Amino acid sequence: MIQRGLSLGLFGRFGRSAALRQFDGALRAVDLHPNLVPEAVKLTAVRLLTEHAPGEEPAPQAYRAAAEIIAYCMIGAQSFAGANDPALAAQVERRIEAALDTGAGLDAKLVLLMLHAKVIQPSVVDFFQLESE
Repeated sequence: MIQRGLSLGLFGRFGRSAALRQFDGALRAVDLHPNLVPEAVKLTAVRLLTEHAPGEEPAPQAYRAAAEIIAYCMIGAQSFAGANDPALAAQVERRIEAALDTGAGLDAKLVLLMLHAKVIQPSVVDFFQLESE
């Protein structure tokens, strides 16, 4: 598989890559402003999405699913449920629990990314009893 480069833009001359723009849109859709997410986290998340995509590029719903995990980890359960839907918050919690049980997969890697980037809410760390070795 050929990996396309991710572009952040340079002095306003080159635009952001389509994948990063799509991910920014997915973050907005779950009520998390993309500027609150460090660029390194977004770049890594998009790279993980690309690695786990069944085809050459991730499906549009994959960006949304990743944004849900990232937003939940960054703002916590209460804020996520208040900004979105309590049912969606419960669904994301189940996804995180399943990811932690298996210890593998895209969701587990996204949670680990948030933990290592130190942008995860302490309440999420406590609730799921997360540790970084």
